[in-house]
Amino acid sequence: MNKQDIEKIKYYSLDRILKENATYNIIFGKRSNGKTYACLERAIIDVWNNQKKFAIIRRWDDDIVQKNGEMFFSGLVEKNRICEITDGEWNTIYYYARKFYFAKYDENLNKIIKSHEPIGYAFALTKTEHYKMGSYPEIGNIIFDEFLTRDAYLQNEFVLFMNTLSTIIRDRNNISIFMLGNTVNKSSPYWREMGLTDIEKMKVGDIQKYTYGKNDVTVAVEYSDGGGTESNKYFAFNNPRLKMITNGAWELDIYPHLPYKYKTEEIVFTYFIIFESRILQCEIICKNDCMFTYIHEKTGEIKNPKNDIVFSLEFSPLPNYFRKINKPYNELTQKIAQFYKEDKVFYQDNETGEIVRNYISQC
Repeated sequence: MNKQDIEKIKYYSLDRILKENATYNIIFGKRSNGKTYACLERAIIDVWNNQKKFAIIRRWDDDIVQKNGEMFFSGLVEKNRICEITDGEWNTIYYYARKFYFAKYDENLNKIIKSHEPIGYAFALTKTEHYKMGSYPEIGNIIFDEFLTRDAYLQNEFVLFMNTLSTIIRDRNNISIFMLGNTVNKSSPYWREMGLTDIEKMKVGDIQKYTYGKNDVTVAVEYSDGGGTESNKYFAFNNPRLKMITNGAWELDIYPHLPYKYKTEEIVFTYFIIFESRILQCEIICKNDCMFTYIHEKTGEIKNPKNDIVFSLEFSPLPNYFRKINKPYNELTQKIAQFYKEDKVFYQDNETGEIVRNYISQC
């Protein structure tokens, strides 16, 4: 088996998802399996062979400042791919003022020589307003790296992303868009906003395709495999969060589970949390002179939706609906919020705890 065959086994390849010929290519999976490397390599090949420039999008402006921007292509440079792709004309990538250039070190001049024209641009969603006056007619590939996050998403982030795309694309229809993420958080506003309804059902290696509207906009979603296994021995501890690194499983925290068995008559109050179409039943329990909240998933509908206290980020005119559990609206919601402030909340399982964490984070 030659070196190229080994590389194909160890690292992610775009071959399968590109066959879907989709407008949006969403790829998520374990860390360091080669998703970003494969997309950047394709972008460089497209620049060299087809004169198509690229755009790299990140969430925060700090992600594309000089020091961080210089690291984007370090993998390709280390593997000598820039030199190979450009037939030896260039051997590195130079980054300056949010722009990427082909470059090489000139020993005679003792300095870096860069291409006259930039080959790509860096954008931050937090700076969307700054790009509206720009023009980028030669961009053919857009890469949104690390679109999934375990931290809070930006307010109206999907709209910011769409506005950034609109600025880059303008009136063209020949752009390939890649959205790359690690399996750090199963909950994401992008699933809801893009109508990607079956993400939770996907397994490693699966590809789903969605089609929208009269213009046949297509979205291909791949739960990517690949990734070297030699380093897994360093993460072999009995910690479920490390499965995201070793086999691409969704990252989950370890949450406190039910401390006592309880009887129905020990439930003093019930309220609900609705988040991303999931209904959670939250029970305030008094047992052994202790009061705590226990949260589990509800399989059916809420029996008294006009009377029971419901927390949901969706707007509702009903007086029993509240949006933010961490910002009390009255004496009752203040008492409920106190359980969360004092860490007196227990969960059916880690998955339930993750749903609540994401809900509170978006609050």
